Amino acid sequence: MSVAELEQAVRSLVGQVGHWEQPRWAATATIGNVPRADLVHRLVQEVANLAADAEGQPRRTVPRLDNDLALPDQLRVVTADLLAAGADAEVLARAAAEVTATRNAL
Repeated sequence: MSVAELEQAVRSLVGQVGHWEQPRWAATATIGNVPRADLVHRLVQEVANLAADAEGQPRRTVPRLDNDLALPDQLRVVTADLLAAGADAEVLARAAAEVTATRNAL
């Protein structure tokens, strides 16, 4: 898995959800019987965990902001952190798979 492939997966997800208003975020995802916002926040946390692991740092909880419209930006930030950590191809592939699975579940 390459950096470009992960970046493309994130761009695709952000392109899908970046224009959503609050009612769309609150709607139930097609998988998991949870609000879409919860599903994307779970993804943000997973990518942040991968970044922390790649940096050799402790995992930290990503705050759940009051405004779900911030979720695409949070995903961009934690993805940039993962890439800056120099994660290997296996970790990038795992992150891309998580992004793709989340996108499909929305």
